[in-house]
Amino acid sequence: SMAAAEARKRRPKGHFAAGRAKRPRGGGRQLEAGMRGILITCNMNERKCVGEAYSLLGEYGDRLYGPEQFSDHEERLSGSEREEDDDDVEAALKKEVGQIRTLTEQKLRRFQSVESGANNVVFIRTQGIEPEDLVHHILQDMHTTKKKKTRVILRMLPVSGTCKAFMEDMKKYTETFFEPWFKAPNKGTFQIVYKARNNSHMSREEVIKELAGIMGSLNPENKVDLNNPQYTIVVEIIKSVCCLSVVRDYVLFRKYNLQEVVKSKEDTQQNPSSLTEEQNSEAVKPETVEEAKNSNEVKQENN
Repeated sequence: SMAAAEARKRRPKGHFAAGRAKRPRGGGRQLEAGMRGILITCNMNERKCVGEAYSLLGEYGDRLYGPEQFSDHEERLSGSEREEDDDDVEAALKKEVGQIRTLTEQKLRRFQSVESGANNVVFIRTQGIEPEDLVHHILQDMHTTKKKKTRVILRMLPVSGTCKAFMEDMKKYTETFFEPWFKAPNKGTFQIVYKARNNSHMSREEVIKELAGIMGSLNPENKVDLNNPQYTIVVEIIKSVCCLSVVRDYVLFRKYNLQEVVKSKEDTQQNPSSLTEEQNSEAVKPETVEEAKNSNEVKQENN
């Protein structure tokens, strides 16, 4: 134990604890292009945030899509081996272990926390569900009931597409990605909200200009609306991954903020700089000039 005490002294203070605390339970997996999921911001406590996310997503996931299937398959497997003869037990067990392993590898749970690559951001990868529908449903419910369901989760943004965060990749990817909403005959009014973390090589102005240009080429009738757009295009860049989403009711659901969406009108009126106004001044002002400029450019190009 003397040796142990010595080793403890030698270890730099807080070295291990700090490393552990920062890493949400997600093993070595990290956010990469090709994933879909839900990007969640929190204040400091990432581990608690992951816990809250699992429980909230689990509750609504079961409600919308029914319980996850593979857990009862696992139960069925363990039940089935009891009926085997003694000789077959070993074979059955081997088979069972094999099946569970394949199931787990194949199925990768419906919700799985992965490393996001940024502090105070948790990424939950989703499997076999539509992140936009699920998150919209959660916010709709919380907006209606005004029941506060989380303490540390701030915003919950669906990510229904990811690509590499380089202009060429983003242009190529979004031309197809935006089609369901914006390709003629589909059209809509939109705003673009942009945030980059741990990334310095992308230019906000350039991204917004290029994306607005793509909207114009998909359908000239797609128009920028910063006050009450039908769709908000959320662009969240972390390191070299660009997370994308097209969401509805962004203003109504207070920028998809779970803390704000449950506040009553009175709370908001007492505080005149309510989020919607804040949003118009803060999130959108830098984009207005740029977007106004490119919607004109887009119009000219189309003319």
